[in-house]
Amino acid sequence: MRIDARRMSPAQSRLAAIVVTLIALVIAYFLLLHWWFVSPLLNVRSQMQDLDALHARYAAAIAQQPLLQKRVQQLERGGATVGAFLPGNDPSIASADLIQRATDLVAAHAHEGAGCNMPAKMPIEQDDSHAPFRRVSVSITLDCGMQPFAALLHDFNRGLPYLFVDDLQLARSPTGRLQAQLTLTGYLRPAAGSP
Repeated sequence: MRIDARRMSPAQSRLAAIVVTLIALVIAYFLLLHWWFVSPLLNVRSQMQDLDALHARYAAAIAQQPLLQKRVQQLERGGATVGAFLPGNDPSIASADLIQRATDLVAAHAHEGAGCNMPAKMPIEQDDSHAPFRRVSVSITLDCGMQPFAALLHDFNRGLPYLFVDDLQLARSPTGRLQAQLTLTGYLRPAAGSP
């Protein structure tokens, strides 16, 4: 349907002009202002809110530091950390001890179900001289049945010293056994003069 401007009354002409002007202003706003100025500012505002929330979380964690340090000192005085760390203070000796512990645990599960063996083991050197606790890690490759593997993981994660399994990668061998590559980690007791 075609609208003939000559047949529109003056009031209709003014109303049509106002509508066309408003549409042109909205289009001009989005093309010239919103995408170039308003949208980037809204994005910056959203990022600032995210950073404020992150800052608040870190500030709360920092505020709890004295309380946590006091709690750690209480636990140490109470003997809660006795045996929690790897023995000694030399990372090389501790990694050898960690490999021996892993070898002994694997040997304990060697004859369960489908059995378990450790074809490869290697210490991992780390530079954590600025960390409060010195980390000692070894890389281990296991070839196990499912039940011995589950029992072995259980043994790694219980008892003293505390050991942690990191970077666990699993694959099934063609024989149906489980091949696992993992990092076994323990910590050395901090030296007396360290913070």
